[in-house]
Amino acid sequence: MDKIKKIRQGLILLIIMVASVTTVFAQDVTENTMKFGRLLRLIDSYYVDTTNIESLTEKAIVEVLTQLDPHSVYISKEEVEKMNEPLKGSFEGIGISFNIFKDTLMVVTTIPGGPSEKVGLRAGDRIMNVDGKDIAGIGLKNSDVFDMLRGDKGTEVNLKIKRKSDADLLDFLIIRDKIPINSLDASYMLNDETGYIKLNRFSATTTDEFFEAIKELKQNNLQNLVLDLRGNGGGYLKAAIELADQFLGAYKMVVYTEGENSNRKDYRASALGEFEQGKLVVLIDEGSASASEIVSGAIQDWDRGVVIGRRSFGKGLVQQPYFLNDGSMVRLTTAHYYTPSGRCIQKAYEDGVEEYRKDYMNRFETGELFSEDSVHFDKDQVFETLKNGRTVYGGGGVMPDIFVPMDTSSHYKYYNQLLRKNIVYTVVLDYLDMNRDELTKKYADYSSFSEKFKVDDSLIDKMVAEGEKEEIEKDEESLEFARSNIIRQVKALIARDLFGPGFYYEVVNDDSDVIKEALLVLKDQSAYEKLLVEK
Repeated sequence: MDKIKKIRQGLILLIIMVASVTTVFAQDVTENTMKFGRLLRLIDSYYVDTTNIESLTEKAIVEVLTQLDPHSVYISKEEVEKMNEPLKGSFEGIGISFNIFKDTLMVVTTIPGGPSEKVGLRAGDRIMNVDGKDIAGIGLKNSDVFDMLRGDKGTEVNLKIKRKSDADLLDFLIIRDKIPINSLDASYMLNDETGYIKLNRFSATTTDEFFEAIKELKQNNLQNLVLDLRGNGGGYLKAAIELADQFLGAYKMVVYTEGENSNRKDYRASALGEFEQGKLVVLIDEGSASASEIVSGAIQDWDRGVVIGRRSFGKGLVQQPYFLNDGSMVRLTTAHYYTPSGRCIQKAYEDGVEEYRKDYMNRFETGELFSEDSVHFDKDQVFETLKNGRTVYGGGGVMPDIFVPMDTSSHYKYYNQLLRKNIVYTVVLDYLDMNRDELTKKYADYSSFSEKFKVDDSLIDKMVAEGEKEEIEKDEESLEFARSNIIRQVKALIARDLFGPGFYYEVVNDDSDVIKEALLVLKDQSAYEKLLVEK
């Protein structure tokens, strides 16, 4: 009885201590809330000049969050809805992709099944007037276009269109509707047995898009899969878990989360997956972050597939959205996430947000993007994969099993200048504007375009001339060195415009070093298996 009595007394004491600590913390928050409120009232009542209390409060919130970590952020009420659109998988508007070309709003493509396609709007059409307001030659910005053309489902917008084949402006009445935002950029067969899927984000529609793509690939004898997550900055945790589930066996750990004020939560694969048996390659690079790292980390930890590319971004923090009283929001870091082997791949941020944001430049300057030997691991964070016991590291992204360097050639400098000034795309748009009808008649499908279309030298000459207008001096040696890349880029942009976004990747992947490496590994069964055993 005495022992039971002592246990009870101990539990009561523990409860009292926890309650006391909680009370102290709550009191601390209350006192500091009152302190900040008092400061704002003093400023509002006595400060020498006119002040904007709302702006001061927002700046204070931003500064507080920067002291926590690089991914806790404040989002104003005006930004909240726009921020959510890509992850929700849709927005409401007229359904076009556009470009402001020579100070005129030009339709690049109409979204299949969207309101604009239904009323007969075409690629190449110029939008001259919106709801009675002339918009050509007024210095339009992208944000202006969004404001004019997006709107609630069911609302009307009147457009006047200039079309090359018609002398007069054409009138269109378009009723806005929900427009899908795809997270899957491309899905096609690289060869007779290897499929390719490219994801740009992890959104509410990613799983459904993946199911649709994998179903179609299976109808084309899919045996191996290349999953391209390069440049994919992440998105919904749920979507990442559901995607990893397609490759992992029943009940295997995908990821777990845990924080100081957040209990551990495990996320496991379900009993069924769409591609649990075939050979798998995952492509990553320094732009692959968060949800991309959850997927690639789980694949690597279970020795399920080969990861190829460069070290990923290194974001292992989980954010939760919390609305504030005026409709604004903070995305607050509440936990770390850990790969199945126990790795947290979050890179260091102790030196502050500004230094954290310089990480890419630091990787560039130290040579990490060009040489595997320049990548340094945290030797205190050593882990083993769960099936074959390969060594992997935490503390700074997912390191691929096969490293593919970025092209280091200084000869690409000239080409990159043309790209940065948007000269390449502008020249392509101009070419399409002049030749669209002829191209669509000549190339009925992508297959004939891929086989027969050749980029004319005059297009390259025009880029050089336009570059000189922008004070980019012609570099003959660099131009010849990069010519094949320029030609490929031009052909890819034309293919995207004529046949759809996915065909861009069919062109650029045709001579990609990373894709070549993936196909080489998938072709050699023994090399593939060896990579998953030795590291």
